[in-house]
Amino acid sequence: MLNRTIAPPIKDAIDFDITLKDCTRMSLSNGVPVYYINDGAEEVAMIDFVFEAGNNYENKNGVAVATNHLIKNGTTKRNAFEITEYFEYYGAYLSRKCYNETASITLHCLAKHLKELLPLIRELITVSIFPQSELEIFQQNSIQRLSVNMLKCDFVANRLIDQYLYGPNHPYGRVSTKENVEAITRQDVLDFYRDFYNNAKCSIFSAGKLPADFEELLDFQFGDLSLNNKIITVKHTRELALQKKHFIRNDHNGVQGAIRIGRPFPDRKHPDFKKAIVLNTLYGGYFGSRLMGNIREDKGYTYGIHSYLENHLEESSWVVSTEAGKEVCQATIDEVYKEMELLRNEPINAEELLLVKNYMMGLNLGYIDGPFQIISRWKSLILNQLDENYFYDSIRVIKEVTSKELLELANKYLVPEDFFELLVI
Repeated sequence: MLNRTIAPPIKDAIDFDITLKDCTRMSLSNGVPVYYINDGAEEVAMIDFVFEAGNNYENKNGVAVATNHLIKNGTTKRNAFEITEYFEYYGAYLSRKCYNETASITLHCLAKHLKELLPLIRELITVSIFPQSELEIFQQNSIQRLSVNMLKCDFVANRLIDQYLYGPNHPYGRVSTKENVEAITRQDVLDFYRDFYNNAKCSIFSAGKLPADFEELLDFQFGDLSLNNKIITVKHTRELALQKKHFIRNDHNGVQGAIRIGRPFPDRKHPDFKKAIVLNTLYGGYFGSRLMGNIREDKGYTYGIHSYLENHLEESSWVVSTEAGKEVCQATIDEVYKEMELLRNEPINAEELLLVKNYMMGLNLGYIDGPFQIISRWKSLILNQLDENYFYDSIRVIKEVTSKELLELANKYLVPEDFFELLVI
């Protein structure tokens, strides 16, 4: 009989074995790859159409975002109100997102309604018309939102640090201006739609308690479309700013300054990337990090500070981001570099490293908790041209990386002279 007076043993998260459930793979009649997880306790479904249609492919600034946003604002068969009303009638939600390399159209709905909703997705992909009136509303809203955001130091800092780290003409560093938004024409959007949605390179990801005829439904609606074309990708060259330190006066009446400190870093296929994720987590990647402990908890200079590795497909950067009171901005910057110095000179003690490893393993356990999370992991791997071995190797690195290895990594990358520094006040 179980003795309930004895507490069960505590098991560290790093002692768990994590298994990434495999996804089902198929191809439509036109060769479009489909990846899905048919699982879950609730009768819900998610289907994500991912197009190679990010701003990496546009020849006019802002066209990719405009096209992706306006794709549900009118077709040859329905206007924007009717489209929205149709999705709402079925209790469904359609979202659009545009990134650097990709753009997505994502549907969340009850699984039993897929048969009624997929034809409308086909309609959006094939016969959207982008009415001039809808484009003008989009431009007015974008310009208004931009004018408000440009008053915020953190928004300005995010734009500028990307320009310093990649160059103003690189897709990762390019930003929109009022003039860019105003210059977008309906013909620009129609041309981009034709080249990257009508004649597209598309991958489909889905999860949930899917209907038994899910594959047939997909192939019937999308298997005859031109969605598996080769899209020519332009390789962009990173152009680092010539100056390392930048000070921008943005808000004379503000009480806070925005700080960004960043350096170029290899992409996730580089052998140092997985170990750097561990080092970054310890440095500034979670609430118990050294930057938070020093600058927030001890000094009280900020409500929050974090560091992160950008996960772009072509290139990456290592960035520290925070906002602090104007009078303590320089002191905050000094402490950021001080924590870098400590990581370069002092080995991480076993207790702190174990805490970070357990935290990261806990995150990974959450990342595979349920079909939506699992397909999200597969989506990240597939779109970055990786496989499940990358996932398992990342887990292995978390478990096995040593204090000595992290010390060597800190001496290689956490060097103040390699960082660009930006203060916007």
